[in-house]
Amino acid sequence: MDKIVTLDEFIIRRQKDSELASGALTGLLRDIGIASKIVSREVNKAGLLNILGVAGSGDNATGDTVQKLDLYANEKLIECLTNSGECAGIASEENEDFVQLNAVTDKKANYLVVFDPLDGSSNIDVNVSVGTIFGIYRRKSDASEAVNLQDFLQKGTDLVAAGYVLYGTSTLLVYTTGRGVNGFTLDPSIGEFCLSHRDIQIPATGRYYSVNQGYYLKFDVEMRRYIDYCSDLNLRLRYIGSMVSDIHRILFQGGIFLYPNTRKHPQGKLRLLYECNPLSYIVEQAGGKAITAQLERIMEIQPRSLHQRATIAIGSPDMVDEMKEFVERYNPALNGE
Repeated sequence: MDKIVTLDEFIIRRQKDSELASGALTGLLRDIGIASKIVSREVNKAGLLNILGVAGSGDNATGDTVQKLDLYANEKLIECLTNSGECAGIASEENEDFVQLNAVTDKKANYLVVFDPLDGSSNIDVNVSVGTIFGIYRRKSDASEAVNLQDFLQKGTDLVAAGYVLYGTSTLLVYTTGRGVNGFTLDPSIGEFCLSHRDIQIPATGRYYSVNQGYYLKFDVEMRRYIDYCSDLNLRLRYIGSMVSDIHRILFQGGIFLYPNTRKHPQGKLRLLYECNPLSYIVEQAGGKAITAQLERIMEIQPRSLHQRATIAIGSPDMVDEMKEFVERYNPALNGE
């Protein structure tokens, strides 16, 4: 029988993955693991605690409806990231501006964390899987100074680590520090995340495509042609409305996730910093690809604002390449018409 490896043990063993193996990144990942356990507990008993439904504050900084559990998860992540003193500041989908965290003793914090505290939170009310997405950057400014906006406006290629937590029939934490992707399942009997999926590799192709097909008529022609192609191949349409859940399936079973621009959202709807970059880093580390509907590599986009939106096509490399061919063939701006 294989020895059980906990998340803490694995992180410590892999500490050398970081170019600056001071233990700070290790501490940050452990803090996120602790916050995830707390959020998982609350998600699983939300109906008993009267924390289902919409929060009284209305919409968040990106215009999305705020659920009560969004705020709870946001608060717990900030609280846990504050405790160790390894995080200099955070940027969250739920906050209009970034938040500088107070220093702990004389420790100088060199890392920043960006996150979507509860992706797909509207699904909570109907007991469908949701998740947390996070990315970790090394700050650009001097550690003796206050963090600034430019510290957060870094490309996905600058990510030091990224991951997600899926709260479903079991709670899984999947993360990468640039040396492959590993998954950990929460064992509630001992309260620990245990290594369950080592060196995850996404299949080169798959039988699934994931898109909100209700917006079909609002997509550009090249995207409609590609969706028709998927349908003609009898690919299985799966769309949960929680990006973490949809990407998790594709990571293990192969496929493509699409969130293109629409007439209402010409720049796309997903957040570049909090959703697209971290998940693209994970998928690329697992052997997949992630590009925009305009064929830019997601990880190379220079953010201009904290809540910048983007389109995305992400998943199995062969399927992303096929989608790219359809855009090149049917988009007049790209084929010289």
